[in-house]
Amino acid sequence: MTLGVFLAVLGAAALHATWNAMVKHDGDKLMAMSGVMLGHIPVALLCLPFVPIPAAESLPWMVAGMALHFGYQMFLVNSYRIGDLTQVYPIARGSAPLIVAAISIVFLGVDLAPVELLAVLVIGAGILSLGLTRRADGLRNGRAAVLALVTGTFIAGYSLVDGTGARAAGTAVGYYAWLALGNAAMLSIYLALRSPGTFRDLATHGRRVFWIGGTASFVAYAIVTWAFTQAPIALVTALRETSIVFALVIGITVLREPLNLAKVASTMTTLLGVALLRWVRS
Repeated sequence: MTLGVFLAVLGAAALHATWNAMVKHDGDKLMAMSGVMLGHIPVALLCLPFVPIPAAESLPWMVAGMALHFGYQMFLVNSYRIGDLTQVYPIARGSAPLIVAAISIVFLGVDLAPVELLAVLVIGAGILSLGLTRRADGLRNGRAAVLALVTGTFIAGYSLVDGTGARAAGTAVGYYAWLALGNAAMLSIYLALRSPGTFRDLATHGRRVFWIGGTASFVAYAIVTWAFTQAPIALVTALRETSIVFALVIGITVLREPLNLAKVASTMTTLLGVALLRWVRS
């Protein structure tokens, strides 16, 4: 992982935490999530004339990615309805790199150096430990934790699928642009059947999350998809999930969620893993 890829993924992590905070902060979680995902459409259409058409070999991966992204979005919405950002986000994002690393090593034959594996484990432990803290009312929230863990499995799934698909496509941005359009179509069909009023709400109250959240989300995912073609998927996934550090800052300063010693210790553990990951590749 070169310095350029390292810094790009960190930037993507900050953007990812930003749009997640926008969804959590909004009173209508489904409308906010829909705004972010449908907000991919203008950026994707803008990119298409400037990128190659993905190779046909990537189509099955793209379709699978659309389905996994949709499942992730639905479970994340329900998690945010009942849990704090600083609880849900760490569990969902923290479980993913551990799952990806395990599958990469056991089934895909990826070789990670001992220090790289240690870095992934430290990052995962730091992030997951944040999820063990109490929510804003001082109580634990087991249901939110379970939903967040299921969300993490979807994240792991689409990370592996998108990484493989982007490599097969020969164009990371082109691959993700078409995937984003397909995912937006899938979400639109769901909303038309289950919540048609969401389209009206987006036009009146969701313009901010559509343009700002949608653009931030598309750029973040496009960067990470590109990074999947430049470095091992397990390492990129682990580094991307340091977005929890940015989410923690936003949760405390903007959403006014409580700060405690456990959250500070967990954040420092995560940053230690990031330092290890950068050190081994320097």
